[in-house]
Amino acid sequence: MGPGYAELEFTERPSETVLCFLADKTEPGAWNLPLFRMFADPFTTAGLVIDAKMHAGFQFEVYDLYQEKRIVFDCPADMYDLLMYIGAPARYVLHSVTSKTSAEQAVATSTQRLSLIAGRYVGKDDPVMIVRCQSGLPAVGEALEPFALAYTVAGSMRGSHHAPLMPVAAGQAHPSRFDGPPRVVCLGFQISGGRLIGPRDMFDDPAFDRARAQANEVMDYLRRHGPFEPHRLGLDELEYTTMPALEDRLSDRWQPLPTAATPVTTPAAAAERHAAAAGRR
Repeated sequence: MGPGYAELEFTERPSETVLCFLADKTEPGAWNLPLFRMFADPFTTAGLVIDAKMHAGFQFEVYDLYQEKRIVFDCPADMYDLLMYIGAPARYVLHSVTSKTSAEQAVATSTQRLSLIAGRYVGKDDPVMIVRCQSGLPAVGEALEPFALAYTVAGSMRGSHHAPLMPVAAGQAHPSRFDGPPRVVCLGFQISGGRLIGPRDMFDDPAFDRARAQANEVMDYLRRHGPFEPHRLGLDELEYTTMPALEDRLSDRWQPLPTAATPVTTPAAAAERHAAAAGRR
């Protein structure tokens, strides 16, 4: 279990539906894509067009995990600016979403990255997310819809690979193949009188069978790349693996690229020049 936690304070509405998403073998940026689709994409959430309480849009709070800064984007006006940042989920993470109509906070996510805390890779972050639904917020079906796509996240073995996120029932949340595919479960609750009623296992549903099959197919494709990208993460995301130690160990073996005036230095070329010099003597 990773260090991720999420907190959300609110005044209970007459009907208060809450979804709790819990992921394994991935990082906090895994929530960026589904949150955008829930709260900014009318092709996913029809309520953005037809619900008067949602039509004004939402505010998205984004954290820069490397610089420890935050920014708020006002959507739909700032949609393209928002996408520029959250499309890089290793660094920029959606932390909260708030309704512009009611000022109600609808989302809270975990933003803790274990490697940034420990200074080295010691495990994946296992992020969590709370999403409120209904009455001016996405319907439950709209909030679940983004997970019908087994979209790609960072994680899997040693947290150093790309892999599809598989929506599963709680009883199937046990990644095994190459520490994957990364899993996500969703527990649904109704709150009444300050009490949680539930949970209902939201992905325990054959409607997500195609997403699970898609995840297995994508996993096959990516695994066949072995240690090559795009299966392996890019070098900028391997900062907390063995890469820094490897760079230090091999630093003195790197040489400037040869030019017309600079002969290539290889063991064979060096031996040949040494033999020629000995012959001249």
